[in-house]
Amino acid sequence: MVDRHVETFLCVADAGSFNKAANELFITPAAVIKQINALEADLGVPLFVRGHRGLVLTKAGESLCKDARFMLEYSRKAVQRAKNALREEQNVVRIGTSPMTPAQLLTDLWPQIHEHCSDISFRLVPFDNTPQNAQEILRSLGEHIDVVTGPFDETLLRLRQCAGFEISREPICCAVSIYHPLAAKNELTAEDLAGEALMMIHRGWSASMDAVRDELSGRPDIQIEDFDFYDVDVFNQCEQQRKVMLVIEKWSCVHPMMKVLPVNWNHVFPFGVLYSPEPSPLVKRFLAAVRQVKQETKQGASSAP
Repeated sequence: MVDRHVETFLCVADAGSFNKAANELFITPAAVIKQINALEADLGVPLFVRGHRGLVLTKAGESLCKDARFMLEYSRKAVQRAKNALREEQNVVRIGTSPMTPAQLLTDLWPQIHEHCSDISFRLVPFDNTPQNAQEILRSLGEHIDVVTGPFDETLLRLRQCAGFEISREPICCAVSIYHPLAAKNELTAEDLAGEALMMIHRGWSASMDAVRDELSGRPDIQIEDFDFYDVDVFNQCEQQRKVMLVIEKWSCVHPMMKVLPVNWNHVFPFGVLYSPEPSPLVKRFLAAVRQVKQETKQGASSAP
């Protein structure tokens, strides 16, 4: 809905040069310059001062830059509202899926969920599990993806600005290469970690993981190594360097050359559905059905002989 020349203008303003903008837009510098020249001619004002040290916005350019960002964001939201309206008509819930946020929890429950909301269907939406992408998806749940499943606690919800509904509590386990000596065990104890390099997500990411850190940090025989984000790359690093990493059991399929082992301790991580703090009516009905299924499962387990 926004003229592509305006989008190119914003990219040039952020990049500070035609060449850098061209690389980001995957077009030639000549094409970028042509679009900027056309925009300046159409508006009747210069937008950049061209110099040897790069580009500098004129006063007119600064003014347009502020308004253009607003127009671009407003246009994006308008398009998304239109798509959401169509989705509401089709009664489709979009479930995001990645190696760290597997959708299997909901797909396994789908037959029971469908009994409570038979008019709703779901669509799996895969996404790359990069730090920037994962954070943006969680902060904008309801726009392109409605729900994801994964581990969370109050700390993580606050950081990612989303809401969560707990379905289970997953034991915090250790992942090792299948060639690591500990892989021969069926269960570990804290004593088994003596002499090991233990990879842990950085402090502050999760109170649940920080509780494990607090228990082990006083052990001089355990070397704790921080990392910033759970993704396939960190699993690769752990496997190749024969280290140990704190994970949850549901990540056992992330890396085929690693084994996830339970640990004889009481540390658990809440696992469930993440969604927008202000879910749509459709998503609210879906979440209500998930809660009902969980309640029925709990009642069935308690009544079993």
